[in-house]
Amino acid sequence: MAKEKKDVVFFAKTDFRDADRIFGIKRADRRQHMYVIGKTGTGKTTLLRNMVIQDIANGEGLCVVDPHGEFVEDLLKMIPKDRLDDVVYFNPGDPDFHVGFNPLEISDPRYKHLVASGLMAIFTKIWAGVWSPRMEYILNNCVLGLLDTPGTTLLGIPRLLVDKEFRQKVVANIQDPVVKAFWSTEYEAWKDQYRNEAIAPIQNKVGQFLSVTLVRNIVGQQKSTVDFFEIMNSGKILLVNVSKGRIGEDNSALLGAMVITKIQLSAMDRIRVPEEERVDFYLYVDEFQNFATDSFANILSEARKYRLCLTMAHQYIGQLVTDVSTKVRDAIFGNVGTQMIMRVGAADADFLAKELEPEFGAQDMVNLPNRRIYLKLMVDGVTSRSFSAATLPPIKTQFEAAAEEDVIKTSRKRYARPRYAVEEEISEWSEVMGGPRGGSPAPRQEAPRQMIPSEERREAPTQTISLKELEGKETFPSKEKERKPVEPSDIDSVRKMISDAMSAPKDEDENEK
Repeated sequence: MAKEKKDVVFFAKTDFRDADRIFGIKRADRRQHMYVIGKTGTGKTTLLRNMVIQDIANGEGLCVVDPHGEFVEDLLKMIPKDRLDDVVYFNPGDPDFHVGFNPLEISDPRYKHLVASGLMAIFTKIWAGVWSPRMEYILNNCVLGLLDTPGTTLLGIPRLLVDKEFRQKVVANIQDPVVKAFWSTEYEAWKDQYRNEAIAPIQNKVGQFLSVTLVRNIVGQQKSTVDFFEIMNSGKILLVNVSKGRIGEDNSALLGAMVITKIQLSAMDRIRVPEEERVDFYLYVDEFQNFATDSFANILSEARKYRLCLTMAHQYIGQLVTDVSTKVRDAIFGNVGTQMIMRVGAADADFLAKELEPEFGAQDMVNLPNRRIYLKLMVDGVTSRSFSAATLPPIKTQFEAAAEEDVIKTSRKRYARPRYAVEEEISEWSEVMGGPRGGSPAPRQEAPRQMIPSEERREAPTQTISLKELEGKETFPSKEKERKPVEPSDIDSVRKMISDAMSAPKDEDENEK
């Protein structure tokens, strides 16, 4: 028999006149999303951690996307034994076992343009420095062509550009007449020099992404081993460790953004589930500016009806603005129900002052101590006036936690494949497409996990609070007023590059940026 889920998650206590009343936010109000901003070391991750632990203890389904790795690795030690089988650990830094994640795999052909649009938004953001209309035009046709071809992965992009035999197989499957005409007529009519110049940036960027063995072994699997739709609807715990220190900054951003886009599409797929049967799923994104594309704004405006509840944290507003777009920033301040502001810089304080006035001004935000917040809280569908509070100290778990090694091994067994099996599959795919087959390494013994220090240091907690102490607390406080680029290559060179990469010895240098 499933236990009854609690309706409130606690995260702070009032500091007005030393009242110290612990309060939180209701389930329905979380569907309007939560936004946290503050400088490094002000307590953002502790706040998120406390909420995640309560969700885990409450049997909720959730996903945590962490670009540093330390937050997720901490959560691995806090999984109740009765939720051991619910954990899906997505860790690209694991050298011996690889989760399969094929961004081109779709459950319904009607969604292929949404998938293509999501991927293009990611590529546009991550590769903004080299992006051009021509690059976008070619890459979009690559993605749309491969989406119509069963069994293809992102490894097919460079192959499609230079391998005529493979290209003919793809064209035979394309359903869209416009995309088909591009590949069969326009692309074939280009002169070699023009074609080589046009595809060079794509070969460069996609090639760099796929040349990292840890990444290639994840996105190169034809069949995904994780079903995001099933994860959301069955209330599982998805922990995404895209540590920059292990797979590189651009690769971290690409993989993290692809996972978030897949979650968005899976949420939209809930249209086929009656609204009363849709369960809440909580998405936590730390340093979310790394993954925030313009399509991310659509999640904020549309996710509520699909019961996808976002909690986002980052350091300063400039991270949300690009040279050509303020769409993400505008979507946050236009759609987010609960805003929590920790200490910020002067420029951000000036911008945020209009959100908190008349209770607080820019100078107040600049001088906030650590673990203190100014917030506007969604209460029963209505946003409160601004008030101040202190975030809770780290929560102590009251349940019997499973061993971290057991959590990792169980997740590997259910959702990952050994390295040698994955590389065997990729080698066979290369051989079928006419390329030489690289040797497949023998399975290695499982290497001990090494902790990589976080890129930002956080203060050691001075006190903790237990889940038991949160029982019977208020939902919210009373309303008291307070103041080497890759050169264009022929097909033989590309095949040799892939073969060399597959057969090269795997060492720890691959994990470095």
